[in-house]
Amino acid sequence: MESRISDKSTLGLGIAAAIVALGLIVGGYLLGNGLVRAKHADRSVTVRGLAEQNVTADLAVWTLNYSSQGLDLAAVQADIDRDTQAIRTFFQSVGFPEDALSPAGASVNQFYNNGVQTVTINQRLQLRTTDIARARQAVARQFDLVRQGVVLQEGSGIVYSFTKLNDIKPAMVAAATKDARAAAEQFASDSGAGVGGIKSATQGYFSIEARDGEQGGYGVADTPFKKVRVVTTVDFYLK
Repeated sequence: MESRISDKSTLGLGIAAAIVALGLIVGGYLLGNGLVRAKHADRSVTVRGLAEQNVTADLAVWTLNYSSQGLDLAAVQADIDRDTQAIRTFFQSVGFPEDALSPAGASVNQFYNNGVQTVTINQRLQLRTTDIARARQAVARQFDLVRQGVVLQEGSGIVYSFTKLNDIKPAMVAAATKDARAAAEQFASDSGAGVGGIKSATQGYFSIEARDGEQGGYGVADTPFKKVRVVTTVDFYLK
C-alpha cells in the first residue's frame, strides 16, 4: 500500500517537473523571440532630403541717399530740392506714380572750418514696389540721375525680397521628405532590407540664396532671382 502511494507521489513530482521544464523552455523561446523582434523593430536609417525651388522676388525696396554741401544753408537746400525733383521726375519717366517715392529721413549738419561755416544736408528717399520688372528698368537707368548731377551716396541700393515663403513651404517639405525616402530605399536595397514608416524627422531651416552667381551673402539681395532651399533629416524604420 505504501509502495503504491510512493509511486504515485514520484509520478506526480515527475509530471510537475516536466511541466516546469516545458514552461521554462517556452518562456525562454518567447523571450528570445521577443528580443529578436524588438531588435528588428528598432532597426532604422537616418538620411537627409533636399528640396530646391527657383523663385522671383515679389518686393523691391530701393533707398536713395544723396547730399549737398555749401557755405549757405538756403543754397544748399535749393540744391537738395533740385536733386529731389530730378529723382521724382526720373521715376515718373520709368512709369512709377508720383507717390511711389516716400521720404525716408533727412539731416542737416553744420561745422566751422577756420571760422567758415559749412552746411551739409543729407536726404533719403525710398521706393517700395511689387512691380519688379519696372524696378529693374529703373536700376538699369540709374546713371541718368548721375548725368543730371544727382550723386547717390554710399548706402544707396535696391533690395529684392521674396515674401511668399509660407506659400511654398508645405510642398517643399514634402519634396524633401520624398527625396529622403529615395535615399533610404537605396540604402535599404544595398543592405537587403526594406523601408518602413518614419521614426522621427527634423526640418532644417529654409534658406534663400541668389539663383545664379554669388552664394550666401553678397549678391543675394540685389538680384530678384532667388533659390529657396531646405534640408530635412528623416529617420526611417527598416524592415
